[in-house]
Amino acid sequence: MSLYEAIKDRNEKICVIGLGYVGMPLAVSFAKVADVVGFDISRGKIQQYQSGIDVTKEVGNEAIKETTVEFTFEEKFLRDCKFHIVAVPTPINTDKTPDLGPVKGASRTVGRNLTKGSIVVFESTVFPGVTEDICVPILEKESGLKCGVDFKVGYSPERINPGDKVHRLESIVKVVSGMDEESLNDIASIYELIIDAGVHRAESIRVAEAAKVIENSQRDINIAFMNELSIIFNKMGIDTKAVLEAAGTKWNFLNFSPGLVGGHCIGVDPYYLTYKAEEIGYHSQIILSGRKINDDMGKYVAENTVKNLIKADKQIKGAKVAIFGVTFKENCPDVRNTKVVDIINELEEYGIEVKVVDPLADKEDLWREYRINPCNIEEIKDMDALIFAVPHEEFKTIGLDEIRKMYWNHKPVLIDIKGMFDRKSAEKMNYLYWRL
Repeated sequence: MSLYEAIKDRNEKICVIGLGYVGMPLAVSFAKVADVVGFDISRGKIQQYQSGIDVTKEVGNEAIKETTVEFTFEEKFLRDCKFHIVAVPTPINTDKTPDLGPVKGASRTVGRNLTKGSIVVFESTVFPGVTEDICVPILEKESGLKCGVDFKVGYSPERINPGDKVHRLESIVKVVSGMDEESLNDIASIYELIIDAGVHRAESIRVAEAAKVIENSQRDINIAFMNELSIIFNKMGIDTKAVLEAAGTKWNFLNFSPGLVGGHCIGVDPYYLTYKAEEIGYHSQIILSGRKINDDMGKYVAENTVKNLIKADKQIKGAKVAIFGVTFKENCPDVRNTKVVDIINELEEYGIEVKVVDPLADKEDLWREYRINPCNIEEIKDMDALIFAVPHEEFKTIGLDEIRKMYWNHKPVLIDIKGMFDRKSAEKMNYLYWRL
């Protein structure tokens, strides 16, 4: 009997290691067709899942309450599983080099509890070679087993888009790969149990790793181009959004827009690729140039906020600014690697008092990562400037009349990064309006 058949017949279990924005929806989805153990080293996160609280807001509390996933922080339960999916984050260090600590740690945990006949599939974004050259030796050392003989490995990059209610796990084609034909067949068949859109069988693990890392690098470069256009057009006094609307009428114009590029994917993955490129003797030109532009956009927004405060005859030191939205993207509680923090830090360098409003942001992560306590919208009064940084759906119901009451002065500065408001309407109401 193949491992796929054993999983399907519930004679063997799946284990998902890492229950964040990727792992948790995966575990919940697999639990509809198989027996699943959901493991995470965070005891607090596990306790919330066990209480029916979806800390990621990806599937909702009801789905968590109803799921049959066996949530645990005790690694001994991994020994009961034969199909292990590693879905831990792969961040970068302060020097922009890959931080493989979480994926190495997860490999050690799995290795300690690995049994013969198992398959380990990595979903974390890495540069080509990590699965076979770094993770496999750890699995072998910890387990005392031999890869290819006692257990097998594969790679299937995650494609979850946090906060996106349209492109869900089940509706996105899944790239799968295995170390040989047998493992590839099992891995593909097991994922096909839940992926309605089907799977794409990559010809090797390295191809699958490379495919993932270029997906976000491509997006990063395109957004960097838009950000550079925004800088140029702002100097020319031309509205970038209007330019993109006009250019977008051509059938093959790519639909990208300027903005802050943070988070744990687009703002991170390109550095994994350029790190590996440097290692083999090639210095990236386009990818790193795009990264530089995108990494500097927070400072650029802050500088333009200050320029507009000066236009409004405001004293910069002691000025009061409220920022709406601090997560790395809209409709998502995740604050990891958010570039809104770059705006806050830069404004505070000028002696500006900054308040943050974000009803979606994970408050614990926000305090732990950045020492930021968000305010309620009712506390935003007597401001000199408002910055709408993240276009959450909740913010889209706020009108220009309503936010006018949050200022104290007759020259209100409105920084609308993603163009939520109508420029002409704002200018008619005497806002000093600026956007990317």
